[in-house]
Amino acid sequence: MAKKSPQTQLRKGVLELAILTLIAREELYGAALLARLEEYPNLAAPSGTIYPLLSRLTANNLITSRWEESPKGPPRKYYSLTDEGRQMQRQLHDDFTQLTEDMNHLLEGGLNVHP
Repeated sequence: MAKKSPQTQLRKGVLELAILTLIAREELYGAALLARLEEYPNLAAPSGTIYPLLSRLTANNLITSRWEESPKGPPRKYYSLTDEGRQMQRQLHDDFTQLTEDMNHLLEGGLNVHP
């Protein structure tokens, strides 16, 4: 098994938050979600990474899905947040914000801001 780069590890760690945030903004189907992630180059991920994550989020009752006929091609599976998913998105957002603030402070050479 090939060793993953540090950037890949960091990116995978925030994909759940990114997906929950995008789905919180609007109901999305898989290909549209992939396209939205590609708008942020450091968050772009292959479908082989995203679809298993969507399955896990569904199994954990953080998102739900429904099928809808497509104007072109096969039906699309649309994803939306559950109430638990909204709570998790807020919690992950808060945790990520605090983590990035602490890391930025550390990287800038600041003192420990938490007793």
